[in-house]
Amino acid sequence: MPAMASTPAPWDHASLAVVAPDGRRVPEIVQLEPDLPDLATLFAFARDAELRFATLRLRLEERVWTAVGETLHVHEVLLRHPGAARVTVVRPDLPATTNHDIWLSDGETVRAYRGWHRLETRRPTRTRPVGLAADDLPGTSRPYVPLTSLPANSLPDAFVHPGGYCQNVLATGATAVTGTGIVAAREAIFVTCDHPRTIEIAGDRPDHRLQVAFDRETGLLSLLVESFGGTVTRRVEATELTPDAAIPESAFAVAVPEDARSIY
Repeated sequence: MPAMASTPAPWDHASLAVVAPDGRRVPEIVQLEPDLPDLATLFAFARDAELRFATLRLRLEERVWTAVGETLHVHEVLLRHPGAARVTVVRPDLPATTNHDIWLSDGETVRAYRGWHRLETRRPTRTRPVGLAADDLPGTSRPYVPLTSLPANSLPDAFVHPGGYCQNVLATGATAVTGTGIVAAREAIFVTCDHPRTIEIAGDRPDHRLQVAFDRETGLLSLLVESFGGTVTRRVEATELTPDAAIPESAFAVAVPEDARSIY
């Protein structure tokens, strides 16, 4: 297989934080201009998405196509700054008593319940490694620090905190802003990325394409379509995206069955 040309990351500012005189983090870009933004502007706007609302209600439908057919996962996110978050992942094709996983955090403690296993866990939030914000680290090695954390490496985390996804995935391919459209009854800006994360070895897939959409008002991701060779293998779409939604306190609680096991 011939060697492929590496594309240097054009944007590596996921860790940039703008702090107001009163100590609050504020968006670097308050709102986008009416015209289509360039990639650097769009990525900077998306990085600060969670700073544009106090609460968020988000529902994602994830469809994956594999050799066994299509599977559907529904991700329901409730978030209230600072620190309070609940993520419920549901498999609608399974019985209601066992088809869900719940992740709940108040910023200090994380509770999780897996319905299929009837298993509960409770632990302190993970402490971030020391030195990640060091000035001598390259930009691509400095991660975004969320105002309210979500499950690491999850779809809700990527959609609500898109800075890392922009830096580590979209910025590594041949990426372009392609236009605007509507997702979840809201205006969105569409971006196409060809051949992200080039690895230059035999297992690489030059026909890998990502199509994403960013909510124009908030900067949140609202759509992700992944394909190989023109065949869509995964589609994740926001069906509800409501910033500053009214969320009752009871939403950040979970009722665990009495016979559920707790391992720690």
